[in-house]
Amino acid sequence: MKKPFFKRYTRRQILFYLKRAVYILIAWVLISNLLFFYEFLTLYSNGVLDSSYDFQQAFRANLIVAISAGVIGGTLTVNLMDRWLRNNAFWKALIYITITYVIGALVVSTFGALYYYSEELGLPFYHEDVLEAFKNFFRTWLFLKNFVVWLFIVIGTLIVLMVNEKYGPGVFPDYLLGRYFRPKHERRIFMFADIKNATGIAESLGEKKYFNFLKDFFRDIAPAIVQSRGEVYQYVGDEIVISWKMKHGLKSGNTIRCYYNMKRMLAYRKGRYMGKYGFFPEFKVGIHCGNIMVGEIGQIKREIAFSGDVLNTTSRIQEQCKVYNVDILASEVFADLAYTLPKGVVKKDLGDETLRGKKEETGIVTYIKE
Repeated sequence: MKKPFFKRYTRRQILFYLKRAVYILIAWVLISNLLFFYEFLTLYSNGVLDSSYDFQQAFRANLIVAISAGVIGGTLTVNLMDRWLRNNAFWKALIYITITYVIGALVVSTFGALYYYSEELGLPFYHEDVLEAFKNFFRTWLFLKNFVVWLFIVIGTLIVLMVNEKYGPGVFPDYLLGRYFRPKHERRIFMFADIKNATGIAESLGEKKYFNFLKDFFRDIAPAIVQSRGEVYQYVGDEIVISWKMKHGLKSGNTIRCYYNMKRMLAYRKGRYMGKYGFFPEFKVGIHCGNIMVGEIGQIKREIAFSGDVLNTTSRIQEQCKVYNVDILASEVFADLAYTLPKGVVKKDLGDETLRGKKEETGIVTYIKE
């Protein structure tokens, strides 16, 4: 089967990673300059500096080191460190990150020190006096102090990125700004995706193998979710709850496109699933939209939670997939808003249905790819 076309990075992802790298660059340059001015004012106020001290030269050298560290650090954080944290145990990723940091710190310090001593002595960087001063620099307390300080800055940056991954792209800044400290109303789209015959598969595979089965399933459908601007709200056993802000989910048929892209990616990997587990993860989804309450919740463990009848209704719609013998069902409320559909996909009305626990009937539709 031909591999589904998924760009390694979509335009949105490129902008997201580029913006993150720029933020890291700006933050590190600001931190470096703050540390530089703090050290300068401390030394100046204690009368340590003499008339031979060249402030402009020292500031330029610091700026070169800061920008170099920001560019290298931003690039490595986005492309390597983030990937290591995703694909390895934390202790192993930490070893990789530490080794990379040591190499990066030596490279940046080399450029900074060679520039500084070349300017201070008025000699080319390859002159033996410059090289001698350069070698002595790595034995000074200044280098050791900066090495340790920047190690903590790098680790702090990674912790912030990891917390951002926990909440999802774009959610952590809202959390920091207290946007959800008080509950507020939002209109959102929800998709409940549930693996078919999950109980039977779990009994056949056993706990450990079934866990890896779910892990592979959630990993393989992730690109489809990200590229449709979806947000993973919850993993509940063999079920995943995906959410969209209304404008993102309706744009270009993103919600329905996400469903078909998930199926395509899994179909491409069917051989691997059958060879590894003897089972293939087929799934069914229910889709609905409407008003919900969103806010921070919990005392021992805090998280951003959604609540409202929309979630219950979405779950009930998904249950009807077995009744109608289809893999996708959506409410008529959603379908009336989602008039833009992926190419080749058409809507089919199934009439009204009284959902479990509901008194009023709900209009149900399914989607068919021609």
